[in-house]
Amino acid sequence: MDELPQLRVVSRPIDSPAELLQFADARHPLVMVRRGEGLVGRGVAVRAEFSSNGQVSQARQWFAKLTAATSVDDAVQLPGSGLVAFGSFNFDDRDAAPSHVVVPETIVGLRDGRAFITQISTADAPAHTIAAPAQPLGPDPRCDLVAPTGERERHHAAVADAIARIRRGQLQKVVVARRATGRIRPDADLRHLLYRLEKNYGDTWIYAVAGMIGASPEMLVRVLDGEVAARVLAGTTPRGSDAGSDAAAREALRVSAKNRAEHRFAVESALASLGRLDSHDDPAGGLTASPEPFLLQLPNVWHLASDLRGRMPAGASPLDLVEALHPTAAVGGTPTAAAMDAIRELEGCDRGRYAGPTGWVSAAGDGEWVVALRGAQFADDGEVVAFAGGGIMAASQPDDEWLETEVKLAPVRTALETER
Repeated sequence: MDELPQLRVVSRPIDSPAELLQFADARHPLVMVRRGEGLVGRGVAVRAEFSSNGQVSQARQWFAKLTAATSVDDAVQLPGSGLVAFGSFNFDDRDAAPSHVVVPETIVGLRDGRAFITQISTADAPAHTIAAPAQPLGPDPRCDLVAPTGERERHHAAVADAIARIRRGQLQKVVVARRATGRIRPDADLRHLLYRLEKNYGDTWIYAVAGMIGASPEMLVRVLDGEVAARVLAGTTPRGSDAGSDAAAREALRVSAKNRAEHRFAVESALASLGRLDSHDDPAGGLTASPEPFLLQLPNVWHLASDLRGRMPAGASPLDLVEALHPTAAVGGTPTAAAMDAIRELEGCDRGRYAGPTGWVSAAGDGEWVVALRGAQFADDGEVVAFAGGGIMAASQPDDEWLETEVKLAPVRTALETER
């Protein structure tokens, strides 16, 4: 591991801004925002890339060493103030491209109506002026996201293969994803995209780290002041076109044996993963989920959802929880190792950071990490690659699974095809 710089961090209260996203960088935004609150970073004080097995563990060790070498002056003392790093990790450690962690130069935050700004610099740099002027909006990123030639046929065959493996007893569930691609102008201002996602999907977590941008409905894990929360989504159906058909779609999902079984696998997987870290002496202080899933309504889909809650395991970092939880059965499958191997064989390409953990961690022990869904990877040359997938069970139908991916691509596809 390379020698790390000594950083100086200063956090101060500020007046609440009208719009957090205005402070994001036009080309390389760092964002984790929901319902208008969260964190927006700009610039790079220090960055790191991690490859090969154990990328989250590598990042945890790196951030711990960086924290030890950092001087923090925090007059705010809120989750997200002080030293913070944004991260975006691969779905599979075996993927060729690296995972990314970035400590911004400037962070603007809003938490429970209280706003603050953090400036981060090397210890020998001149003192910062506490300011974060917004940049004027640049060109709008616009393109059509389309399936590559033959993608539907490949996806249909992959789903059929997955069903056959499940019926042979090799798997209980596996998530099969597929691609859609496009190209925007290289100088496009990605804040347009973030604004549209926030407007249309404000109840999701709007995220952006190292070119991975989207609106995730799934909180992998959140740690705020020692309280742990996670949201598990598994089981999906498109919204109806009117009130009657929408109510029917909701009820059909609620009673669907296939979707309820898929959801149960995901919840049990998450609880087992967190339980391996849980060192509470009091069983009542551990991590639990409600016995029945609830119906989560988004603009384009219904999801079966469960919230997990508890106290932070003794001595653990938020990145320990990220490593323990990922990949959940909701985006991988059951059993985990067999599902991960099957995904590589069935999909035939690296997912990159699609469905991987994306979020932020602070030196104070807080953090928010979503599953990178309903988004796309934006490269500096303008290439856009989006993925969407669905959980395959023995009763799945390939045509239905393709339709589900179309619905899940809608947030980023619509944001790229429409004006603000």
